[in-house]
Amino acid sequence: MNSLAQNTRSLQARILSGSIVLLSGSGMTSAINLVYNVAIARFLGPVGFGHATVVYTLLTLLSAVTLSFQIISAKVVAQQSSPEGKSAVYRAFHRTAWGCGVLIALLLFAFQQAISEYLNLPGSDLIAIIAIGAGFYIPLGCRRGYIQGTYGFRGLATNMVLEGAVRLGGSMAMVFAGLGVRGVIEANSAAIAISYLVILPRLAGCAPNPLRQSYVMREMMQAFNVFSGQLLINNCGIVLVNHFFPAHEAGLYAAVAMVGRVIFTFSQAVVNSTFPLVAGTREEERRDLGVIATSLLMVLASGAAIVLVLFIAPAGIWTRLFGTGFEIAGRYNVPYLMTFYAIATVVYSLAAVIITFEMSYKIANTSWVQLAFSGVLIGAICQFHSSLRDVVLVQLVLMLLLFVLVALPFLINSLTDPKDLMRSGVCRPVRLIRRIPEDEVIAEFLQSEFHRQEFREYQQSLGEIVSKPNIYNEGENAKRRALLFLRHRALWKEIPSDTDWFEMEVHKSDLGQIRVFPRAQWRKLGRSNFSVTEILLGMRTRQDTVDSLFLAKISAIRKKLLDDHSGSGAVILIGLNKSEPLTVLDGNHRLVSALLESPHRLHKLRFICGLSPRMSECCWYNTNFMTLLRYGRNVLTHVVRDPEAELARLLQSTG
Repeated sequence: MNSLAQNTRSLQARILSGSIVLLSGSGMTSAINLVYNVAIARFLGPVGFGHATVVYTLLTLLSAVTLSFQIISAKVVAQQSSPEGKSAVYRAFHRTAWGCGVLIALLLFAFQQAISEYLNLPGSDLIAIIAIGAGFYIPLGCRRGYIQGTYGFRGLATNMVLEGAVRLGGSMAMVFAGLGVRGVIEANSAAIAISYLVILPRLAGCAPNPLRQSYVMREMMQAFNVFSGQLLINNCGIVLVNHFFPAHEAGLYAAVAMVGRVIFTFSQAVVNSTFPLVAGTREEERRDLGVIATSLLMVLASGAAIVLVLFIAPAGIWTRLFGTGFEIAGRYNVPYLMTFYAIATVVYSLAAVIITFEMSYKIANTSWVQLAFSGVLIGAICQFHSSLRDVVLVQLVLMLLLFVLVALPFLINSLTDPKDLMRSGVCRPVRLIRRIPEDEVIAEFLQSEFHRQEFREYQQSLGEIVSKPNIYNEGENAKRRALLFLRHRALWKEIPSDTDWFEMEVHKSDLGQIRVFPRAQWRKLGRSNFSVTEILLGMRTRQDTVDSLFLAKISAIRKKLLDDHSGSGAVILIGLNKSEPLTVLDGNHRLVSALLESPHRLHKLRFICGLSPRMSECCWYNTNFMTLLRYGRNVLTHVVRDPEAELARLLQSTG
């Protein structure tokens, strides 16, 4: 435990150190961007500033792909143990990133006229110019992800500052040359291309790509979901305001939204340092709430400081900065809108930290919640846009609701997930004997269940294929699956489709890695710790807490195990991998009964385990709010199906 505490403190220290580096870089980048926005607004006026901002916002929206490549590159690079492995995954991602970049650029060229008409732009050539920047922007994200994944936070911060400096210097040069909005867009595209060319990763020798294509696609889809929702939430307001409002008011809103971009940039500095560090650590280190609290407090502190400055700053400062064209008369002026927009962004930034934190080590179901909210936000702005104040307040209310929906399940999961309660250190990998097909697992599962009341009318006619299964007969396999689904369709459908099944060997030393599923009588015996060793202790010292029927069942199984000639069904377990905790899916009573008789009775049991990196999404392995919600959704999906009718049709079709 001392070692774990030291590792957790070390992780928090590294997050703090990396965040400070990136916050410093983000601070410089934000300062440069502030000067850029003020200067462009002052020289171009509200109309020109609105046009320049909305065109660049298009690029920002497209960066859902860029950030997906960056964050997944950072994750998989950080998880590789050798320089060759890190280089191999980067090379594979970089080639794909260039393909996506070229495709997006071509699409922008093809639809430049339609996009410019929707946004009321002065010419379609602005879209063509930013398309060139989009082509470089996707592979730039991949290169930044490699630097981030190798913890090169200083180099990453330097590259971000360089991009801002080139954008500012190039835009000013273009404006003074008389090129106006077109020149500003050209400078933005040039800044992206230059940033890509100067950030050269140091790669090791060639090695085969260690990642499976299915894993890469799953991670990319998750990242795309996260950043699509994120970028829609942060930028849909600018696009919709540019469509619904006159050009002058759209320019005012662009100035207000500038504050949100500054706040979100600071929060992403914390995320960019946290993500690879958490991705490369063990679960027991990152599950400490102090780790996520460190990131949340840094985002809250930086955001609250900006909100406070906006609240106390004199109203006239913005007119002096941007020009007299950026003044709004009345109570709901620019400072008012900026303050509430800043609060909405701070709240959303906290939610984004939680979502990205989860994504660093598993499939984050909250990404779908965020994506759904982005759609709700777009619909709400389309419905309520009588004034700029309405647009801002709609975002504030929805971001508060999103934060609650994201934070509560995360907190409940962190406090109640029992996996960590059975850990006493690093688990010793269990021994896998051989891979077996799923049909064999179903046959074993059904054998232990076939005596139940639900199967009475089939016990005589189908008993032969259950007691003596031929797993090479597809017809028998289909019948056994249909039989099992009479009772356990919902249970089996929760197991990830990519689960690999193995016959395994279990010794007394492996029992600390195995836990029963926490339900019914087992909760009374385990008292919040459901490892098999704790359950055995409870059976010996706390039998008075469970009912007599449960004890009678255990006693009957113990007597059966004493007969050397009587067989027992397999104990079926599930887990993430052979080094992580395993949960008994079927066979709790058989396993505990054998151990109560004698640990040497383990050899009388057959053990099967199903392993999948997505097993944490299964409520039978990881019971929390989100997995139970997923289970409820799946139950509703299958509620209209009649398993008895399906079995009857199958039996009729096979005679």
